[in-house]
Amino acid sequence: MSSLARKLSAALAAPLALALWLALAAPLAEARTIRIRMGTSAPKDSPWHDALQYIRQEWREISGGEIKLQIYPGGLLGDEAEMVRQVRAGRIQAVALSSAGLSRIDKGISALQVPMMFASYAELDYVRDRIGPKLEERLEAKGYKLLNWTDGGWVHFFAKHPVRTPDDIRRTKLFTSAGDPETEKLYKDFGFQVIPLSATDMLTSLQTNMINAFDVPPLFAMLDRLYTQAGYMIDLRWAPLVAGTVISKRAWERIPQTYRPQLLAAARAAGEKLRQEIRDLGEDAVEEMKQRGLKVTELDEATRTLWRTEAEKIYPKLRGRYAPAELIDEVLRLRNEYRQKSNSR
Repeated sequence: MSSLARKLSAALAAPLALALWLALAAPLAEARTIRIRMGTSAPKDSPWHDALQYIRQEWREISGGEIKLQIYPGGLLGDEAEMVRQVRAGRIQAVALSSAGLSRIDKGISALQVPMMFASYAELDYVRDRIGPKLEERLEAKGYKLLNWTDGGWVHFFAKHPVRTPDDIRRTKLFTSAGDPETEKLYKDFGFQVIPLSATDMLTSLQTNMINAFDVPPLFAMLDRLYTQAGYMIDLRWAPLVAGTVISKRAWERIPQTYRPQLLAAARAAGEKLRQEIRDLGEDAVEEMKQRGLKVTELDEATRTLWRTEAEKIYPKLRGRYAPAELIDEVLRLRNEYRQKSNSR
């Protein structure tokens, strides 16, 4: 073969070899990609959605692009009960949930959602830090890995007309989350007239008077503009809305072990940062809505005592039904322990 022929042959062989390598490498790279689809009812571009976006970016960097997290916000995949069903069916692999959704996986989560149990975030943190590992074990036994705990803020009652007492709420048509039968039973124990609906239907249901009251954290009410249809809020911390992000254990165990500690650390850091952000924004949301016309009903101590007394009357009924009796007892014990320590300082 002449020198010219050899040069031409080498020139042709190089791009052919590169093309062949790319053709073989592309499927191999695709095979190494781990795709995780995550749903959430949190609105797009809300703080909760931003935290998930942060996790997606961190996971991509930690894994060198091997893990691709795709997020579906705003209830695009259905309400929380539906998204839990989709994780079980393997159609999605992860979901960020409020306590309503988490309790669909394990009722133990509801022990942190007992009305009027906590008076401050400090009490909630003290209890959750100590009972959290047990709740995580329960979730793992059901096939889920908890990635982080987050908050939704303090739940308050909103209504279309002024409300102050438990009897005032009993005269309303109160929203409750569809697919959460235990909360529905709980509210019926309080004598509330509840209308189970998807959270995505709340605004239209207010507009059509299917409901005329709801209980959500103020930040939710502001972001979804619910307060424009129900412009009265009781200044009462009914319960802190606990939330968290979970991934199916089957999907988690597909991830190489070398990545998992860093991925979990990134998710937990995002949860910690989000919790503080939500707590700050909750107070800001009330002030913002007040400037836009929200009327806040302040309560005197006698009325607050009435709410606490009526809530505590229901506690015996919750043991073993709303949440496992031993967990409700443990939450109550830890809360009282915190209060005793605080009073002795």
